[in-house]
Amino acid sequence: MIEVVLNDRLGKKVRVKCNDDDTIGDLKKLVAAQTGTRADKIRIQKWYTVYKDHITLKDYEIHDGGKLKSVLLAKVEALGI
Repeated sequence: MIEVVLNDRLGKKVRVKCNDDDTIGDLKKLVAAQTGTRADKIRIQKWYTVYKDHITLKDYEIHDGGKLKSVLLAKVEALGI
C-alpha cells in the first residue's frame, strides 16, 4: 500500500492510498471518489507527461509519497473555456 499526493492547479492537495499494481485509471477513480469530480474528467500528469489509464503505478515508477499533478477538466468546462 502506497500513498500518492496529487496537486491540482488551484493548489488543493489530495492524498490517496492505493497499491503499486493499480492502474492510473484506478487512481483516477479513487481521486474522483474523494473530490466529487468524474474520473473521465481527471487528467493525471507529472511535468509534461500525461499518464495513460492502462499503465500501472509501478510501471511509471510512482512510489510511496510520490507527487503528481491532477488536472480537473470539469473545472475548465464549467468556466466555458
